[in-house]
Amino acid sequence: MNAPDKMKLQPDAQAPGTSAAGVSRFHESARAQVVGAAPYIDDLPEVRGTLYAAPILSTVAHGRLRGVDDSAARSMPGVRAVLLAKDIPGDPILAAFGHDEPIFAGDTVQHVGQVVGLVVAASVMEARRAARKVKLDIEPLPAVLSVHEALAAQSYVLPPVFVRRGDAAQALASAPHTLKGTLEVGGQEHFYLEGQVAYALPLEQNQWLIHSSTQHPGEVQHWVSHALGLPNSAVRVECRRMGGGFGGKETQAGHLAVWAAIAAHKLRCPVKLRLDRDDDFMITGKRHPFAYQYTVGFDNTGLLQGLQLQMAVNCGFSADLSGPVADRAVFHADNAYFLADVDIASYRCKTNTQSHTAFRGFGGPQGVIVIETILGDIARQLGLDPLAVRRRNLYDAAPPVGTDAPVTPTSRNVTHYGMKVEDNILHPLLEQLEKTSHYQQRRTSIAAWNATNPVIKRGIAITPVKFGISFTATLFNQAGALVHVYTDGSVQVNHGGTEMGQGLNTKVAQIVADELGVPFHTVQATASDTSKIPNASATAASSGTDLNGRAAQYAARNVRNNLASFVCGLDGCGAGAIRFKGGEVISPSTTRSFADVVQQAYANRIQLWSDGFYRTPKIHYDKHTLTGRPFYYFAYGAACSEVAIDTLTGESRVLAVDILHDVGTSINPAIDIGQIEGGFIQGMGWLTTEQLVWNNKGVLSTHAPSTYKIPATGDVPAHLKVDLWPEPNREDNVFGSKAVGEPPFMLGISVFEALKDAVAAARADAAVVQLTAPATAENVLYALNRKE
Repeated sequence: MNAPDKMKLQPDAQAPGTSAAGVSRFHESARAQVVGAAPYIDDLPEVRGTLYAAPILSTVAHGRLRGVDDSAARSMPGVRAVLLAKDIPGDPILAAFGHDEPIFAGDTVQHVGQVVGLVVAASVMEARRAARKVKLDIEPLPAVLSVHEALAAQSYVLPPVFVRRGDAAQALASAPHTLKGTLEVGGQEHFYLEGQVAYALPLEQNQWLIHSSTQHPGEVQHWVSHALGLPNSAVRVECRRMGGGFGGKETQAGHLAVWAAIAAHKLRCPVKLRLDRDDDFMITGKRHPFAYQYTVGFDNTGLLQGLQLQMAVNCGFSADLSGPVADRAVFHADNAYFLADVDIASYRCKTNTQSHTAFRGFGGPQGVIVIETILGDIARQLGLDPLAVRRRNLYDAAPPVGTDAPVTPTSRNVTHYGMKVEDNILHPLLEQLEKTSHYQQRRTSIAAWNATNPVIKRGIAITPVKFGISFTATLFNQAGALVHVYTDGSVQVNHGGTEMGQGLNTKVAQIVADELGVPFHTVQATASDTSKIPNASATAASSGTDLNGRAAQYAARNVRNNLASFVCGLDGCGAGAIRFKGGEVISPSTTRSFADVVQQAYANRIQLWSDGFYRTPKIHYDKHTLTGRPFYYFAYGAACSEVAIDTLTGESRVLAVDILHDVGTSINPAIDIGQIEGGFIQGMGWLTTEQLVWNNKGVLSTHAPSTYKIPATGDVPAHLKVDLWPEPNREDNVFGSKAVGEPPFMLGISVFEALKDAVAAARADAAVVQLTAPATAENVLYALNRKE
């Protein structure tokens, strides 16, 4: 099958002799979703006696909780109970990494929207109406509402972290040019289509079933059992699918499950809790906002010669995942560029806002954007093409496949955290994108346009991405799976990953089908379930297919080996001579259908199911020094974006985007391209329209679609072209593929740099463009008129 054919969606019925993987296939739930037959948590049939919970929220950013008057709520129709911290049967603190977040606010409240308790009623609306009637007596205390206030007060959720290489101060002192700057980058609301929801059902003998819209069923299991004072084995968590996650359901889905379970435990009946969109905004954490200060040295060609960088991370009121998010930002502060002498300080600031959490890229975007900003500023200071400056600073190109590049004093292939970059393909990738996007010709025509159009100014930029793939916490880089072959030849696979629309189950089914040599349509993926795969890691860090796909492949391989051993005994040949292909089992003497072999094997008591386990090789990481090899490999890509701004109103539009992205050998090109397109648009939204605004009392003012603007169909550029880089992963990854969930998000930074290019063209004064992200119309106008 040629490359263009691979991009076309293939029917479920597979042509004889073809592979299940390596071609575009429909998402395994696509048909059910289109006709409304794919149930989410709130669609599940409810058990008789189910009650509904709604949260009671703090109205003060920081204060002493002196009392709760719930009399009005208790008198309302349908209300069954009001639950507060005293009703928690187990530990009142969530079983989170930092052990610093109460399940319900106790003596103090720490942000507007913090959950103080629950109202439980006979219907959803009765619970919500009653929750709003609960009166809280809160004595206000001083609140920290920005990272700048937190830095001044030394208010941190975790200690600061410092990473250094070489002598940045000396390098800056001897550099021909230096530049100082600041950057502010806002957070981002996850805005998953399916909001946070959990359904807790008490079972016999103090066992529990939790239906949770979660990226991490194992953590939900742990949190619920901890809150109820039970062993993990007493709690089963199931999730068939989520309507989006983006990191927002990695830890924070656990809150909903814990709250619902506490209510169900108290009332001895099933309880469902689903947040409405406003409450979801007010309660849950966002992408971490960052503030930066930097001093950079460089020569006349733009080559970096020293960097001092301070990152101030707005973590909110508790640690959540802020430590590893801030660490990954430090790891990606180089993006694709060699930093010889660098000094990075990372401050994990405690503020009285929602506890910020994982979001697609997990700190990587906040690291990448600052170095791209710095290089763009350097190029404009020197009057050079920003693409030339970026190329000048790239890591060394990867050596030919099968060879190893030595590390010498002149090598530029080791990161500031000590990991060797062995697979850098950005030199040829950028060269190809420059040609296919007609970057130089467009740059010339844009300059001509800007010279004759005083109001509408255009800009263009190419930015690359180098994104590390693996959990930085090494212990999470493991996965398990089960493959069951039934006597009719049909196959079921279960793994520890979760499906949130990204196509994980589809890819895993393709991998299993090829391993067993059966048609794709005969393989069925089932719901994530802690009673099947225990201790599974979160579906995050872009590693869902890498981990779970490989574990499922190993499980299927075990079954295949059992069948091969059985057939070789029948036909008197070696097991290695048995081939599985096209639904047939082929020996040197006989061809049998897969189903016939399975039936014969069953009759001879051959095991037709197996588990599979995988742990990522090569990785190691010292969390105290932030050094080692935290990533198995890097995924690469680049985007060329062209924009226009209205200098009178600050409005902007993305006109055209060309993307060239590295997914290795694609398991499913249609799904991968969808991830690239979606990731890019979400990254574009983060940097253009998605503005989170807290007022001076700590209230999130942008807490609904009316005030918080994600990109709509009209914001997608008319020209959006995606090409895949045609090279397999150099590491031994499943099918030769690479992760694709998070890396494309950072391609949206090309839009931000193009906007700065347009602002610079409008100002024409060689000053540093001080553009705050997101680049709303107000922020663009401010950048156009700001005088340093």
